[in-house]
Amino acid sequence: MKFYQPFLDHLQDGPLAAWAEQLAAQISHGISPERFGNITKWQAAIDKLPIIKPSSIELGTSAIRIGKADDISDDQRADLETQLKELHPWRKGPFELFGLDIDTEWHSDWKWDRLKDHISPLTDKHVLDVGCGNGYHCWRMAGDGAASVVGIDPTPLFNMQFQVMQNYIQSDNVMVIPAGIDDLPNKLESFDTVFSMGVLYHRRSPIDHITQLMDCLVSGGELVLETLIIEGDENTVLVPEDRYACMRNVWFIPSIKLLVRWCKRAGLKNIRVVDVNQTSSEEQRATDWMTFHSLKDFLDSDDINKTIEGYPAPRRAILIAEKG
Repeated sequence: MKFYQPFLDHLQDGPLAAWAEQLAAQISHGISPERFGNITKWQAAIDKLPIIKPSSIELGTSAIRIGKADDISDDQRADLETQLKELHPWRKGPFELFGLDIDTEWHSDWKWDRLKDHISPLTDKHVLDVGCGNGYHCWRMAGDGAASVVGIDPTPLFNMQFQVMQNYIQSDNVMVIPAGIDDLPNKLESFDTVFSMGVLYHRRSPIDHITQLMDCLVSGGELVLETLIIEGDENTVLVPEDRYACMRNVWFIPSIKLLVRWCKRAGLKNIRVVDVNQTSSEEQRATDWMTFHSLKDFLDSDDINKTIEGYPAPRRAILIAEKG
């Protein structure tokens, strides 16, 4: 809890004070060693990281860059790599720490490049990133001038990976919390911009999820929604029989027209689709930092336009809308 205490103290005097009252218990639950046996191992790896003040920090580049190669010795860099690989798998990135490249499974910078010119400027905005993973995009949002960024993700490993970066960056306006959107107070209405990227298809009730996102926004706030889609008309939705691209928890994959209809039903305004992209095995792939199976293993070996189950291969749309 020591890591999160400055953030909790900061919330006490702001619009998120109501959440702060319950957040300490949520954090303790989200990173409890009794619930997650690897927490102790991961924390030990973090505690062994070199204690060095980076000579520079760059948040506005494709790789989040912390320090330079000559800030540390070769032995320290080797030890750094050993400890960071204890936090395997690294899925979102890339990051560069003191000249060490963390080549993550996802080129998350490619997704950012696809959306950054379409969203409202983040300068001085208060931002929520739902399902943020290890916080890569949170740092990009801060690099684009956000006044504060709160990321939420219930996966404890991702929270530990965020701690690595925060231990060196020591930002007072970016935090990743081990919680999900269901843990937020109802009608929070505190954020200028809310991101939900790669979450909607994991929710059993997509319109309820969109409504939850909208309820986190101030009046006139902006929602940035990225999700899987399929081709079809306003009545087309794929409901996988079991797995989709080897993922178990995929419930609904709509057409773009149906996705827009869902957003309208939730009450969003000025809805526009700004990008559609088929995920490639160059954007999502196995690396030395994520050695498990990745996208190419989830596609039909004879037809990359189909998943291994025979469904259309992953295509993703980015939709932007406003709260009325």
